[in-house]
Amino acid sequence: MIDLRSDTVTKPSQRMRRAIADAAVGDDVYHDDPTVNELEGTVADLLGKDDAVFVPTGTMSNQIALRIQTNPGDTVLIHAEAHIGQHELGGAAHNSGVTLTRLVGPYGTFSAEQVADSVPTPHAALPGHLFAPVTLMCLENTHNDSGGTVWDTTQTQEVLNTARSLGLKTHLDGARLWNASAASGVDLVDLALGFDTVNVCFSKGLGAPVGSALAGAADTIEQARRFKQIFGGGFRQAGMLAAGALHALEHNRERLVDDHTNARSFAEAINAADQIQVDLGSVQTNLVYFETPDAEALASDCLHEGVSMLAVGRTTIRAVFHLGVTAEDAQQAAEVIRKQSAIA
Repeated sequence: MIDLRSDTVTKPSQRMRRAIADAAVGDDVYHDDPTVNELEGTVADLLGKDDAVFVPTGTMSNQIALRIQTNPGDTVLIHAEAHIGQHELGGAAHNSGVTLTRLVGPYGTFSAEQVADSVPTPHAALPGHLFAPVTLMCLENTHNDSGGTVWDTTQTQEVLNTARSLGLKTHLDGARLWNASAASGVDLVDLALGFDTVNVCFSKGLGAPVGSALAGAADTIEQARRFKQIFGGGFRQAGMLAAGALHALEHNRERLVDDHTNARSFAEAINAADQIQVDLGSVQTNLVYFETPDAEALASDCLHEGVSMLAVGRTTIRAVFHLGVTAEDAQQAAEVIRKQSAIA
């Protein structure tokens, strides 16, 4: 089976398994697991932040970021197709009591003007308390539902400058920030620059079995540790999990460009097929979204031929490339799709 459902389906290598088995451990709730502490320090350094906290999932990382930077009743600005709004099951409202304002823009981005227009500026005759406060802005890089697209650093800084001038806190959902850096050549520190909190994930393209981290200023991450515990994320001997993440950071970052190359060649190959359309402009990293008349039927037909993908809409299929997929697998998968779409 060529599994293109997600880059979360990766399996730890034998070398990673050995690192996990040999990890020094302690009790992370007491903050004395040496391997977790090493991972958190490594992530903070990579992102240019004071500190980081290791958590089980990217969703928990994002939800903690929302909770520590807002109050119930606040409004949070996100892209209309952001993971926080689309795939975290109403967690923003459930955990933090906030409302999400969804900004529409190409390839998962929005503009500084949109941010400014979303923050109310009451007329002098109106009291300010008649408006729900907008207190946090969230970006996603790479942007999953837009096809793994990468924010331009100039546009990012323009948006951040506007948010800062309006008194907003800022969060970066960088679950695939490693891919954004690999694709753009921009250092992780620069991609994280100006954000109050940054989420990164180890269990996607990097191939670790579990884990994400939230990075930020020391006092911010101290608050995050409290809500990690409240949300049920307290680890015990988590060094074994952290060892997998450390191994992934050391050995699997540089090879991410291979996934991007495979995604691009796959996209170009299927775009030439009957009844298949790919926005090649969106194929910037390791995700490929493509259109077909009946996504469910084509995904099922391809599954029977050994290619597993996700039908994510009535006419949309997603294919994701990762360390478990070779260049040969990518071409074989494209051939299966071309054949099945012609039959359909």
